[in-house]
Amino acid sequence: MTRNVPNRPSAFIYGLGLAGLIPFVGLAALSWVPEIMSESFSGRGLASYAAVILSFLGAIYWGLAMSGTPSDSTTDRIWLWGVSPSVLAWLAQLLPEFWALLLLSGLLWVSFTMDRIYYPKYQLQGWLPMRLLLTTVASFSCVVGGLGIR
Repeated sequence: MTRNVPNRPSAFIYGLGLAGLIPFVGLAALSWVPEIMSESFSGRGLASYAAVILSFLGAIYWGLAMSGTPSDSTTDRIWLWGVSPSVLAWLAQLLPEFWALLLLSGLLWVSFTMDRIYYPKYQLQGWLPMRLLLTTVASFSCVVGGLGIR
């Protein structure tokens, strides 16, 4: 199977990534203003969005594993990691919102760490600067949102 993945994000993809931060930043900010939106809504909305993003990040690994490169020797771990973010994010949803957001923030960093390990094996290290920025803002938003609903 051939792989047709750019080795770094285009300006359009970078823009999509930045646009994906709008719910993180917006809901984190709204968690501090309960007069506008209930703390429960902003906290649960933020936690749900973070869980969806973590599922998306895990799914990337299924795509990489399906490509069959760089070698089949690592694909079992890649398949396993590919499902882990969504399962762990789902478990986080069972926690009170404050703790869910802190756990989700940490899971975003675990996901980035896995990217730092595996992306170079797929010649995708050019994506890491964008991933670092997105992870930083998203995880910070989860912490800020958690503190806002505390």
